[in-house]
Amino acid sequence: MRPSPAVTNVTNSWSIRSTPEMSSEQFELWKTLLEERTGMTLHPERKPFLENSLAVRMRELALEDYDDYYQQLVAGSTGAKAMEWSVLVDRLTVQETSFFRHPGSYALVEEYVQRFIDERPPKSSLDVWSVGCSTGEEPYSLAMVISEQFQARKSSDYYGITATDISLPTLAKARKAIYGSRKVERIDPALRERYFRQLNEREYQVQDALRDRVCFARLNVLDLQQAPIRDMDIIFCQNMLIYFRRWRKRQIVTRLAEKLAPGGMLVLGAGEITDWHHPDLERVHFADALAFRRCR
Repeated sequence: MRPSPAVTNVTNSWSIRSTPEMSSEQFELWKTLLEERTGMTLHPERKPFLENSLAVRMRELALEDYDDYYQQLVAGSTGAKAMEWSVLVDRLTVQETSFFRHPGSYALVEEYVQRFIDERPPKSSLDVWSVGCSTGEEPYSLAMVISEQFQARKSSDYYGITATDISLPTLAKARKAIYGSRKVERIDPALRERYFRQLNEREYQVQDALRDRVCFARLNVLDLQQAPIRDMDIIFCQNMLIYFRRWRKRQIVTRLAEKLAPGGMLVLGAGEITDWHHPDLERVHFADALAFRRCR
């Protein structure tokens, strides 16, 4: 089927036109909308990033004006708004991640799992939460660390990982668990052999046995208070707080702390939050890691 002349003209006009410049009023409008719905904030120096991200999506929708797109997001039908907002959030959230991104944090988790196996009764359940899981590298890294310890100690315990993110397209990728060879090559060869299967020259997929340990779900961190998640042994939240204002970071971390079981551990990205304290938590001192343990 050939495109109509109208569609062809719009496409051609976009192909020869640079990204439209966003006025300061438009930037404030979009920045406010993003913060209200996701909690994430954009500083003025991120204006070109916002312009480019919106422009790419507007080309796909044959829209030429930021205000028209804004109205479509806030005034369209409920179902259409939700679907389009999900697509846009996926474009606006940076998804640069990797397996075992912060080795110190995973070393701390490994030590915690060893102690869990030694101190808990047999057939206990280790419950883990990966917050802002993006395309899945983080929860699958956690799963590999835990599986290795359970096998090494012949543990009869069970573990499960809940992995949440605001972006539905991102969660879809995480569930498929298919990664390019460059990402997988960075994993220890022994772990790669045990937990991945090669699909072709360029792609690997996480083995089903490991994928079955991870449950992915959509969650906006602004809704943590209503999230049906509690009594977690490990909450792992890294490379997400950087998007939020200082007061919002503290609010998010405080609500995560409330989701911990007694003795549970909250692992954050080093340097992502400072001067934060909670009456029920104590700092875990471990090299190259920022973590807190619930003591009551």
